[in-house]
Amino acid sequence: MTISPLMPVYPRCGVRPVRGEGCYLYGEDGAKYLDFAAGIAVNALGHGHPALTEAITRQAATLMHVSNLYGSPQQERFAQRLVDATFADTVFFTNSGAEAVECAIKTARRYHYASGAPERNTLITFDTAFHGRTLGAISATNQAKMRDGFEPLLPGFKYATFNDLDGALALIDGATAGFLVEPIQGEGGIRVATREFLQGLRRACDEHGLLLVLDEVQAGYGRTGKFFAHELYGITPDIMAAAKGIGGGFPLGACLATENAAKGMVAGTHGSTYGGNPLAMAAGEAVLDVILADGFLENVDAMGMRLRGSLEQMIPNHDHLFESVRGHGLMLGLKLKSDSRRFVAHCRDNHGLLLVAAGENVVRILPPLVIDDTHVTECVERLSEAARVYVPVSDD
Repeated sequence: MTISPLMPVYPRCGVRPVRGEGCYLYGEDGAKYLDFAAGIAVNALGHGHPALTEAITRQAATLMHVSNLYGSPQQERFAQRLVDATFADTVFFTNSGAEAVECAIKTARRYHYASGAPERNTLITFDTAFHGRTLGAISATNQAKMRDGFEPLLPGFKYATFNDLDGALALIDGATAGFLVEPIQGEGGIRVATREFLQGLRRACDEHGLLLVLDEVQAGYGRTGKFFAHELYGITPDIMAAAKGIGGGFPLGACLATENAAKGMVAGTHGSTYGGNPLAMAAGEAVLDVILADGFLENVDAMGMRLRGSLEQMIPNHDHLFESVRGHGLMLGLKLKSDSRRFVAHCRDNHGLLLVAAGENVVRILPPLVIDDTHVTECVERLSEAARVYVPVSDD
């Protein structure tokens, strides 16, 4: 047998973590890494945060899973807290971001069905988007690397250019259900939506009876210095997918919606065996306690400005390699003039710094939200040293 026991769908690197502590990971060989990838924006509280680990341990000894056929005081309590803190009136809990996006797509379609317009079933999405790996989620992107070999894909999507408001509005027709968009594209290269673009989509939805569906799986939950990224734009969505940081490392996602947008989601229209299990709810509440504590988001914003400023000061010293910084808060991207994946591997293997590659030759810098000045300094020092000895490969 030549295939590995693990289906070989990941090009796994040589880092093999066995322990985490705060903002650091430790490999099975004892190597120590500064983790500014945070599980791709998942480990919002770092590794081994006492509030999170204690909540999970306590709940695991009490009740881990029951069917959603029964009442759930754990889900009800957590959902109410999310409703109180956001635009939403109702929440469906999932196990992942892709599942949250699936629920969001279904909610948008079902809204128009319940409104007597089932023909309005097409969502306008945007180039270089990433919404997950399910069949529905890959249908919502035009990226060939995620779609090839999985046809036929799910119908009901049109694709516009990100930040091109006029182009998106030109696609509206009688079949349009709404827009599905990331306020900041993560995998696409930390591409930040302009204020004009997102506000324009919101106005178009209001004018045409459409739904604005936001994918805040990566940009949400404190990552930008706001609880959710759309707060930066002075708008609210009708439906929103959240995940990653929401569980701090425990598998958890959520689809949030207004009462009006969710009017088609009645008994029997959606479900999940594991979604909203008591263990996930305990993790979610523990993370929320920390995220919404006084001063936490303000500190994320301050650390984001500190990190961004340090990166911008570093660029002139290595302008053969670095081009610019983009993003908000602690969702930052360092634009390179050459292959970002190769540089990420160089930082990881030679300088003990974990980062994440993205589109447009961007290095994603996604540290735990609990970093302090010492971590910022250490990150920039390692980046600078990595850049000093790095030899880019010509694209020619």
